Amino acid sequence: MYAIVEIAGQQFKVQKDQRVFVHRLAAEEGTDVTFDRVLLTDDNGKVNVGAPAIDGATVSAKVERHLKGDKVIVFKKKRRKGYKKKNGHRQYLTELTVTGING
Repeated sequence: MYAIVEIAGQQFKVQKDQRVFVHRLAAEEGTDVTFDRVLLTDDNGKVNVGAPAIDGATVSAKVERHLKGDKVIVFKKKRRKGYKKKNGHRQYLTELTVTGING
């Protein structure tokens, strides 16, 4: 069984016991969180699609840890003008473990 759920503005395809990295959530490490914006569920070929979300369907997960993602380098240059700009960015992430899909 899998579900497509919206977490922090992004859509993820999740299954039970799967680890997902999402944008930083305002939850403590070790706590359980529930997401009710479930857009689609599939139970061995039985597909249930919401419009836009399925009423009563939830995805529960446990917050494992907060971390920072890999560094991304942003480099801008305009040729023959002497303009160069180098910038770096590391995204704040939250690691979730999906504990169950209800509905």
